[in-house]
Amino acid sequence: QVQLVESGGGLVEAGGSLNLSCTTSGFTFETSRMGWYRQAPGKECDFVAGILGGGSTYYGDSVKGRFTISRDNAKKILYLQMNMLNVENTAVYYCTASLDIDYWGQGTQVTVSS
Repeated sequence: QVQLVESGGGLVEAGGSLNLSCTTSGFTFETSRMGWYRQAPGKECDFVAGILGGGSTYYGDSVKGRFTISRDNAKKILYLQMNMLNVENTAVYYCTASLDIDYWGQGTQVTVSS
């Protein structure tokens, strides 16, 4: 059974940082394509960042240079380091795993205050 559990969200001031984690189980994490998406209030879901099994990374334009996606294959954990946060980054952040289908976690709330 595939499980994705996000943590690390919270309230932070603009300019601050947060590090999100996604603890996984139930699939072969080390070879799977993983990603982060987010959904702000009243808006559609946005792609944030992705990482392939081999470690190659790719980012949405709005977060390039500020966010870093990484993975610990031994611990089966996906991370998203978010720096220089601004109020537009306020959203629920979701961890995803692209397997036979796409799996999503339950999300973690990130709120950035001005």
